[in-house]
Amino acid sequence: MKVVAPLIAVWAALLTLLGLTVGASLVLTGTPSLVASLGIASAKAALIAWVYMQLRREGGLMRIMALGAAFWLLILLGYLALDYLTR
Repeated sequence: MKVVAPLIAVWAALLTLLGLTVGASLVLTGTPSLVASLGIASAKAALIAWVYMQLRREGGLMRIMALGAAFWLLILLGYLALDYLTR
């Protein structure tokens, strides 16, 4: 039961964040909706990576590699936004 309790807590947190996502999409419009949705999605991705992908148990090199992959994704999304804005 000691192993299952944190997983259930993270699952409940993910369901709460899902409810926040639905609430933000119904209440907010425009830029605040985008900012809220991206923030909530980032929190969900961080929870999944930290607990379910077990980054909390990995060493420093694996954590650095995961941060590097996330940084590379941000670079690619930045170039995508730059391409979209300049056309």
